[in-house]
Amino acid sequence: MSAYGHQMEREYSAQSLSSRGGSDRESHYVVETGFYMTSFAATIFIAALVTIGVLFITLLIALTVMLQSCQSRSAGLIESQKSDYDYNKCKIFVMHAELNNLESGHIPIVCRVPTVLYIKQGQYARDLNSTMSVVENFFSNVSPLNDGLDVVLMDVDDILSSNPHNDNILLKRYDQYGCSNCIEEVKHLKEMLIHNIYKKLHDRSWTLVLFSRRAERQKNATIEHLVSSGYRDWSSLIMRSEDEMHMDSCEYLSRRKAALLKEGFRLRGTISSRLDALTGSYSREHIFKVPNPLYYNFEDQKENADKTS
Repeated sequence: MSAYGHQMEREYSAQSLSSRGGSDRESHYVVETGFYMTSFAATIFIAALVTIGVLFITLLIALTVMLQSCQSRSAGLIESQKSDYDYNKCKIFVMHAELNNLESGHIPIVCRVPTVLYIKQGQYARDLNSTMSVVENFFSNVSPLNDGLDVVLMDVDDILSSNPHNDNILLKRYDQYGCSNCIEEVKHLKEMLIHNIYKKLHDRSWTLVLFSRRAERQKNATIEHLVSSGYRDWSSLIMRSEDEMHMDSCEYLSRRKAALLKEGFRLRGTISSRLDALTGSYSREHIFKVPNPLYYNFEDQKENADKTS
């Protein structure tokens, strides 16, 4: 072979070795950076992925069912509370308790909630304003005679607190429902509206007779409280004598009204939030019922419930 042929053969051999060396290096590189998996291993891997997916979907379905169940229970609880705290039902209970002069224990404790809502949602204030408008409209269209015998009776126990200790207890009870401030507000509103009616009746020359269910021994303190609240120049203040303390309030007030009629007075109107003062029929007497959501004392009611439980 010529010298040129030997040279070409050496170069071709060198290139072949070089190619094989590169191929070896390239194959080595692929082995280091790649991922080799047999068909069996791939089957197991895919099966594992499918199993995890099924478990995940099952978990989602279970959570969805649990959530729906919780929502159903919550809805049922809310409906149960609505039925327990039914405003109309409680309103009927309170109305009949007032009509029959029942003790507070006859009214369900659960009716505390609708009473709070009646005040918090502003309905009591609207009813109070409407009632005072009715009173004012009536007396603006009638006039008393000049003999001073046309009497309007007004309930002192609507003007002044009959029992400050019980009022404080009541405020604490309402505070549990976030309504202690609203109680103070509506009490102030009632006092203001009744005082405005009192002044207008006095300015129109009506004879004003105030009455209370308190004992007569509290008369001086009651007069002092009335004067400090802006009440003056009433005709008389009726309070219970010692002999009348054992009487039912309806009987006590009926007897006092009869005594006024016997003295020659004409009862033209009675303004009170309590039905014991509005019962009985008297000639030409008009009765005006002031709304009263605080008709019964919740503290007494709780004590009665504790005794029966």
